[in-house]
Amino acid sequence: MELRQLEHFVAVAEERHFTRAAERLAVSQSGLSASVRALEHELRTPLFSRTTRTVRLTEAGQALLVEAERTLAGARAARDAVDAVRGLLRGRLTLGVEQCVAGVSPARLLAAFRREHPHMEIRLRQEGTSSLLAGVAGGRLDLAFAATVSPPEWRGELVPLARERMVVLCALGHRLAGVASVEWTGLRGESFIDFHPDWGPRRAADEAFATAGVRRSVALEVNDVHSLLELVHEGLGVAVVPHHFSRKPEARGLAVVEFSGAHRPGYESVVVLPPARSLSPGAKALMGLVRQDAPRREPVG
Repeated sequence: MELRQLEHFVAVAEERHFTRAAERLAVSQSGLSASVRALEHELRTPLFSRTTRTVRLTEAGQALLVEAERTLAGARAARDAVDAVRGLLRGRLTLGVEQCVAGVSPARLLAAFRREHPHMEIRLRQEGTSSLLAGVAGGRLDLAFAATVSPPEWRGELVPLARERMVVLCALGHRLAGVASVEWTGLRGESFIDFHPDWGPRRAADEAFATAGVRRSVALEVNDVHSLLELVHEGLGVAVVPHHFSRKPEARGLAVVEFSGAHRPGYESVVVLPPARSLSPGAKALMGLVRQDAPRREPVG
């Protein structure tokens, strides 16, 4: 079993398509197919279930994917460590980002990183927090910017970035638009607009409602901030979101309602670092920029 074969296997598993995987790796499709077949022959089991339209991992393929990602991450870390000793910062930095983190600008951070380390390849993956945790744990991601991570979920290090309050956003014609604050019980019966369950704001809101003992119905699920705010503008429901959402240009014209009472939910953004494993040289350099930027961060909410 060769590293090249594992790279081919992982690419097909992620793309779920041989042609796209071959284009991504800049190899011929026939060569990629032959490499995967050789790996299946060596392991004496199919790794993919193939049809004319889809490519899916078999149970054996799913088991191999976890170890293949960990092996490739270890090989990259070894090469990067040698380059770092030689005074070079080369290799690849793979970063995961939750779309709603506060306290850091991923775009500005990566631009500064590229200026300082032009020979490093940067890979960025935007995913929900649960997927980000799995990616860092499995070595697929060097580190991640995530939200609302509870201690039982993660045994590695969490570096706090920002903590802010949650608020209710609603259209100006809504019954809550004229009040300054509301208790959780005052939201019973409302129709809610929210993200898919893996996104940080949804996780924070679900946890807050559960703690308050209030059941709610999420009628409209979206996958981006702009769609959520647009639906709230149209009066199709209310949204419980981190406070910095209310400062976005798209939120102009919406009413912002605070929470009252003893239970006031918070939303925390963190850097997720790998457990029981040293950071790659690229990740160390990025964390250096994060720490340098700490005194300049604006408070949120």
